[in-house]
Amino acid sequence: MDRVLEIIQQMRVRAGWDKTDTLPILIKSVSVEAAELLETIQWSDEDYKEAEVRSELADVLMYALSICIDKNWDVEELIREKIENVNQRYPQKDD
Repeated sequence: MDRVLEIIQQMRVRAGWDKTDTLPILIKSVSVEAAELLETIQWSDEDYKEAEVRSELADVLMYALSICIDKNWDVEELIREKIENVNQRYPQKDD
């Protein structure tokens, strides 16, 4: 994960976005890119282009991870905390 964050940050520095990105900009960008991801299946749940899904998903992930970079949040810790919260709200079902 550290390498992924490093690659994202290198891209942001090269483009100058590390200086202009703010939390509101990044949050809005996640939303915009998530909408573009949704558009990949807008007309059909089965007929989609995998390359487009992958590209839009990468955009969502890069913006979300940029928030973690800027806030110095540990991605693994963030996800573990959320999973614990989900597990508490949705106890394991007995089969």
